Amino acid sequence: MSTTVTTTNDPAASGGPGGPAASGGPVTLITGGATGIGAATVGRLLAAGHRVAVTGRDQGRLERFAETLGAGPDVLLPVAADTTDYEAVRAAVDATVKEFGRLDGVIANAGFSTHDNLADGDPEQWREMLLVNVLGPAVLVKAALPALTASGGRIVLVGSTAGIKNTPGNMYSVSKSALTSLAENARVLVTGSGVGVTLIAPGRVDTPFWGSHPSGSAPAGPVLTPDHIADAVVWVLGQPAGVEVNSVVVRPSGQVH
Repeated sequence: MSTTVTTTNDPAASGGPGGPAASGGPVTLITGGATGIGAATVGRLLAAGHRVAVTGRDQGRLERFAETLGAGPDVLLPVAADTTDYEAVRAAVDATVKEFGRLDGVIANAGFSTHDNLADGDPEQWREMLLVNVLGPAVLVKAALPALTASGGRIVLVGSTAGIKNTPGNMYSVSKSALTSLAENARVLVTGSGVGVTLIAPGRVDTPFWGSHPSGSAPAGPVLTPDHIADAVVWVLGQPAGVEVNSVVVRPSGQVH
């Protein structure tokens, strides 16, 4: 795992022992949190003492997910929201702050791949992918920034090694490259405000992401589990006040690209 770390002198930065006291534990909102990396992250956050708001498009599915965790409304808030709809995401942020009294972190996790390329892909599917993978995280940052500025909180954007090492004509790589740029753009914007920004770029992870792949499964070779990435997310959020981890790249041993 490679990291880039910067430090800040702002004593209000949240996520670690030096951060502000939060009755009941820190509050974190995650998009696309009912499956794969998102679901594993929710479980890890709850175990670490966070209160968590989880979003997705289907309220019933979110509530069923909450039931599987056995987590009550005092620590887990399911909120239906289209990640590409600013008003819906802002309403989810507002609901989180209203329910838990604050917001200490947001995780832009929702995303998908069309598993195609510039030569043979469907532009209409690209449109939806770009909206979810790029516009969605930008919308979350905009909606959450006032609350995060108040708490000295953290923003985590879940990218991909595909956004660092492109493959020929891969439109998913294009979307994740844009997200990589968004992370740095956001970091420069908020530097000095007490808000931290982190890009986490996983390599191949065995999740339902691969269900839409033509093969129906992850490519042959080494893979990570969702828990590996969830652990990285919780590690980032748990850094002490004054420490900002800007990028984390996590590949399974043996993955070249």
